[in-house]
Amino acid sequence: MLCKPALLVGLAPLVVANCLLSRDAQADPVWAGYAGDGQHTALSSVASQPLQSIHWQTPVDLNPQFTPTGELLIHYGSPLITQNNTVIVPVKTGATDGFELSASNGATGASLWTLPTDYTLGLHDWTPPYAPALTPTQTLYYPGAGGTVLSVSDPQSPTPGPPTRTAFFGDSNYNANPSVYNTNVFIDTPITSDSAGNVYFGFQVTGATPAGLQSGIARIAANGTGTYVAASTVSGVAGINQVVQNSAPAVSPDGKSVYVEVSNGSSGYLLSLNSSTLGLQSKVALTDPNTGQPAWLNNDGTASPMVGPNGDVYMGVLENPYASNHDRGWMLHFSPDLSTTKTPGAFGWDDTASVVPASMVPSYHGSSQYLLMTKYNNYAGEGGDGVNKLAILDPSRTEIDPVTGATVMAEVLTIAGPTPDPEFTSKDSNAVREWCINSAVVDPATDSILANSEDGNLYRWNLATNTLSEKITLTGGVGEAYTPTLIGADGTVYAINDATLYAVGAAPEPAAILSVASMAALIICRRRRR
Repeated sequence: MLCKPALLVGLAPLVVANCLLSRDAQADPVWAGYAGDGQHTALSSVASQPLQSIHWQTPVDLNPQFTPTGELLIHYGSPLITQNNTVIVPVKTGATDGFELSASNGATGASLWTLPTDYTLGLHDWTPPYAPALTPTQTLYYPGAGGTVLSVSDPQSPTPGPPTRTAFFGDSNYNANPSVYNTNVFIDTPITSDSAGNVYFGFQVTGATPAGLQSGIARIAANGTGTYVAASTVSGVAGINQVVQNSAPAVSPDGKSVYVEVSNGSSGYLLSLNSSTLGLQSKVALTDPNTGQPAWLNNDGTASPMVGPNGDVYMGVLENPYASNHDRGWMLHFSPDLSTTKTPGAFGWDDTASVVPASMVPSYHGSSQYLLMTKYNNYAGEGGDGVNKLAILDPSRTEIDPVTGATVMAEVLTIAGPTPDPEFTSKDSNAVREWCINSAVVDPATDSILANSEDGNLYRWNLATNTLSEKITLTGGVGEAYTPTLIGADGTVYAINDATLYAVGAAPEPAAILSVASMAALIICRRRRR
């Protein structure tokens, strides 16, 4: 990429667009899947635009279903962004089922194409995410019926497709009995791509199939070859019968290992599998670090393994007994081979930690090369004070948690939500609306994090000043299951609120003329492309 992220900060949209034209046509996707990459770090390679204007918006749910109290208990899949700024949005089409993919021009919001799917949901409580992925060659993989995966190699084309269908258990097996597999086999985690174009996902089996499938983890190689293992077999533990629903597999930085969370429906293990064969390399029981009891692995959450730059693995879980940590759960921390359990973070429920380069926090003077950003809610009604926060944590330093007395990762920075929560302010005057994120994008170019709140606003958390330095109102606010934020190829910031994806960025400049500064920047960009 010739126009470096830092050079895009504050430039006019036309300048940014011209810079993007210089990028290698074979460059990696800007946002490949859940939390951005195969490690789920949520690190952006592009500087975000200011939060000044809603550029465009599009629905992610054509028939949202609200609870009687007005909450939206559904996890929406993360949008994907190709190298040429095509934004691919998973869309729920029916009241209880049905999904399609809709593509838009990231700069204008203009509709480009729609791909239907025949995917149906398996057993669930909260509606799971429909979560596709892009490979480094821009191939788009998305869930289909019967545990199959659909793919198109040209999603940046105005008319991609037709799709190829691949069954991880053999195309001939699927084609011989499609109705049986469609009824009994379901992809039930986001799809994750590694750097070689292989994809991984969990699948759920609810009835008998001719191939004798049991719920487990599957791999489809870049050449279309399928591999799979049952969770019960690969874990070697009696009672383990599923990959935790919604928990996206994560790939080690060297591509040799894939991390998968498995359970018996309530508790279980984190597995390290050989990324080529899916053979077991190591495993660790997921336990409450304060009580020693098996942690609760809730299928209503979307917490997924995150692999740090040094290979350490982070996994969010719920506490046991329930609410003994105010329903905050724990962010468990392991060495790459899972042999060493390290200091946990004090919050993990429905949260995937993001990587924060230590250089982004000027006030930090510790030894860690990277820090973690996590949601840090303290739920009123579950024993907490309702002061819901975001936090930057140091994975190598400790402090005593005031709630449980456990030793946890040290807080580097925290910031509370700014909007009072009327549901709880009568009981606790400090209660504020929750941060509705399961992963939040980190922007090193501006030393900031972009986070979505249930108060209906999108915020910029400036880590240099520890302030919410920018905000933009998206909706009037809604209680909802958690959603991701991400940054597009031109610096547009994307957030989902009230069943709608919002594209946010700089206020448009007058169309007639560019400022002198913008013209100068445009000339610099063009020179850098020569």
